[in-house]
Amino acid sequence: MDYATHYDVGDRKRDGGINEDSVAVSVFEQGHRAGFRGYDRDDADGDETGDSDEEGREPEAGDADAESDESAPDDRRDEPRDRDGADRDRDNRSAAVFALADGAGGHDAGDAASYIATTAVCEHLAGTAVAAARSDPEGFDVAVDDPLAAPPRDGEMESAVAEAVVAAHREVLAYAADAGEQAHATVVAGVCVGGRCHYGWVGDSRAYVVNAARDEILPLTTDHAVVQRLREAGEIDDVEALVHPRGNEITRALGGSGRGDPQTATVDVETATVPLYREDVLLVTSDGLLDAQTEAAKLYEWYVDAGRDDEMAAVVRDRAVTDGEIREAVLSAPSLADAAERLVDLANDRGGKDNLSTVLLHDGTLPPTPTDPPARAAGAEQSVEERETRMQ
Repeated sequence: MDYATHYDVGDRKRDGGINEDSVAVSVFEQGHRAGFRGYDRDDADGDETGDSDEEGREPEAGDADAESDESAPDDRRDEPRDRDGADRDRDNRSAAVFALADGAGGHDAGDAASYIATTAVCEHLAGTAVAAARSDPEGFDVAVDDPLAAPPRDGEMESAVAEAVVAAHREVLAYAADAGEQAHATVVAGVCVGGRCHYGWVGDSRAYVVNAARDEILPLTTDHAVVQRLREAGEIDDVEALVHPRGNEITRALGGSGRGDPQTATVDVETATVPLYREDVLLVTSDGLLDAQTEAAKLYEWYVDAGRDDEMAAVVRDRAVTDGEIREAVLSAPSLADAAERLVDLANDRGGKDNLSTVLLHDGTLPPTPTDPPARAAGAEQSVEERETRMQ
């Protein structure tokens, strides 16, 4: 599994500001027998030029990742290959734990809250990820029953994520009580294993899936924020939401002032599970990417004063950061690291109003995107088959 992270204080805070974001990633990688090095993103997004690899060198004989495979029959082109091009079964697997937190601005210890949140979540979930991967030896064609546990269900994995986030919440509260400070943070966290992502979130940091095969970006989370409530109530439209003056107000967060008993405190964690495919990039980001426009209040006023007409809507979309631009930045980048850097540049080009952090993950050994994939976007109606799968 490939991953990249990037974080930036933001242009507006460059002089004297601090970055209150924090990210953490833990990857478990297991190989067996000959091993399989996987696919690079050029294979995943359909780039078949074969001219050079990501470092710019010319492809060499036997370099299976650099060369295209137009000669392979259609029913074998998606099969994994050895370094010498021979067809074979997959002999590796990955599991990843990720956490991204954004310390709430205006409070004493947002940076401490985000640090505690990401490290605590990954500490709690690392063993869960390894156990889930280990529980399925069939991918290695190995017959092992006892002492391995049965593969966990989606609901069990989501519960584990929620429990890790609640544990982080309690640690942040304990820190705030000891320090006599307020400490708040948003969080998005999860486990990617067995071709599925089990995740949870609190606040307005976001997760997306960007899929190259379908040229689409799908939001996996809905903000726990004032603007989201206004949108759901029909009080503002999607254009207003991009630049609303209350865009920095969240309705749910980890931590607090330290009041109450940190050992029993809880927080409402929203969770979900989605399948992942070879052409997917999982993107997790703080709201600094979406809330980058320093002239948001002025743009909002112009849009409302113009009667919310299409011409002014186009101006707002051009100056704000949209999901379409995020999709393009990820899909056009030659690597995950380049994609992460482009997203930071995009936010800073639009004003760099706030801290920005990103995590991007890609597993090229997963099956390809099906012709008719299940609904994955947040709030989308799932099929009966998918609901039954999650209940097993």
